[in-house]
Order: sequence, then C-alpha cells, then structure tokens
Amino acid sequence: MNAGPLVRARGISKRFAGPGGPVDAVRDAELTVAPGEVVLLLGPSGGGKTTLLSILGCVARPTSGALDICGRDAATLGPRERPAFRLRHVGFVFQTHRLLDALTAAENVEVPLGLAGVPRPESRERARGLLERLGLSHRAGFRPDALSGGERQRVAVARALALDPPLLLADEPTGTLDSAAGTAVIELLRGAAAERGAGVVIATHDERVAARADIVLRMEDGRLAPGTLTKPGPIPHA
Repeated sequence: MNAGPLVRARGISKRFAGPGGPVDAVRDAELTVAPGEVVLLLGPSGGGKTTLLSILGCVARPTSGALDICGRDAATLGPRERPAFRLRHVGFVFQTHRLLDALTAAENVEVPLGLAGVPRPESRERARGLLERLGLSHRAGFRPDALSGGERQRVAVARALALDPPLLLADEPTGTLDSAAGTAVIELLRGAAAERGAGVVIATHDERVAARADIVLRMEDGRLAPGTLTKPGPIPHA
C-alpha cells in the first residue's frame, strides 16, 4: 500500500457537452484524502459532488488535472485496467442501495468477492462475517425486498467493505433513510476509517453529517471551497 495520501487530486475539471454549450460539472478541484480520514463533500444537488466522486472512483475521467489514486496515476489506467483497479481499491455506497433483487443479503455481499476470484467457501464466510459485524446475521438469507431501508443500506456497506478497499466513496448514503438509520450508516463508514484505515469520501447535502467528518469541503457550481477541519462528534438530531 502506498504510504502517502490515498487520493491526491490537483486542478481536476470535468466538462460535458450540453445542448446549450459546454457544461463545467467540476472546476479546478483540489483534494487530498489520507488513510483513516473522513472527508465530506457538502453542497446542494447538481453542484458537482457526484461527478467528482465518479472521477475519484475511476469511473469517469477528468477533462483536465492530475489525479493519483492509491499510488497510481489514474490517467495511465487503460480501459481494461480500470474495472479491476476499482474492484480492488474502491468501495462504493450509493443513495439507492443497488442490491440485486434476486440475491439474498449474503449473496449480494459475495458479488465483489466472486468477481475478484475469491473461492466460494471463503467468500461465503467473509460475507456472513461482515453481516454479523453490521448486526445483520439474522437477515443474511433474506432478499432486499424483505429488508428495511436501513438494512438494505447496511448490506450495501458490507458489500463495499467485502474486499477491504483502501478507499470508500459514498454518494448521499443517508438520502432515503430516516434519522436513526442514516446515523447508523454514517457510523459504519466512520468505523471503517477508524478500524481499517480506509479513506472515506461522503457526498451529501445533509448538514448534520458534517459533525462526523474530519474535513468538510463545500461544493457548489462545480467548485470546492477550502476545507474546514472538524472534530468528529455525534450527529445532531433533526
């Protein structure tokens, strides 16, 4: 593992072609994420947070700028390298859990393990161990439609942690959850940073989540404001 920052982004911009001309979704973003650090991208919908997360997760390429992810120059990753790199280095948690409806909770967690070639007995054991740690061992055999919203999102977190990736990216992970379930999901992500040394980047418009971040970056109209250091505390109730 690279001893330096997990993420080092310098002058990252992303431009899309729009019907009325070019659209600058991200403009000259500067961002560093260290192991064990929780960084919050806070701002309104449409401000560029999701696009920036896609770039950090090597899903989208920046139009310009320099990007180092887990010690690799992301610009040098070819089309065949990028999926394998994402699988091993990046865990994603989305606002909608994106679980596979035909699979049980345990089988959903096993998906990335299978893609990485982990033998089935080991992947099954690891998936059930993760679900047990997240308080879901009794729900391992249930399909998503039999789980609550908070349970589905916890399964999604377990899936993101399955291969123990150094970088976790979460896009509005509390957006569809009530206050208690949302707090639980943020605590799980915070725990991954503390226990596993993962770097965590959370994009949200929920101001309360800022209380649990190490660094808060406000993002609007594609621009990141300078970071604010925080001392993580409990999430305030609504």
